[in-house]
Amino acid sequence: MDLSNITSMYSDVYANAANQSASKLQDKLDGADYSKATDKELMDACKQFEAYFVEQMYKSMLKTIPENEEMSGSTSTMLDYYKDQMIQGIAEQTTEQSGLGLAQMLYEQMRRNYGLDTTE
Repeated sequence: MDLSNITSMYSDVYANAANQSASKLQDKLDGADYSKATDKELMDACKQFEAYFVEQMYKSMLKTIPENEEMSGSTSTMLDYYKDQMIQGIAEQTTEQSGLGLAQMLYEQMRRNYGLDTTE
C-alpha cells in the first residue's frame, strides 16, 4: 500500500474527528429551546460550552511547544489525532472537577435571559 494513501486516509479521519466536538456543540445549541429546559439540561449545555472553550485554550497552548520534525506524515497525523482526543478528555475533566466558573456564569445569565430566574 502506498504511504501517501495511508497519510491521506489518516488526514481525512483526523479532520473529521477534529471537527466533531465543535459540530456536536453547534448541533446541541441549534436544535435546543432552552426556554423550557430543566436546570440540569441548561447546566449541561453550559458545561459543554466551557469544556469546548477549555479544549481550544489547551490546543492553543500546545501550539506554542516546538514539534519534532523527524516524524513521517502518517505518524504525525495519528499523533495529532490522539493528542486532540487526549486534550478533549482533559478539558471535559477540568470542567467537571473544578472548571473556570464560565459554565456557572453562563448558566445564571441564561436563566435570566429565558426568564427562568425565580429570584426577581
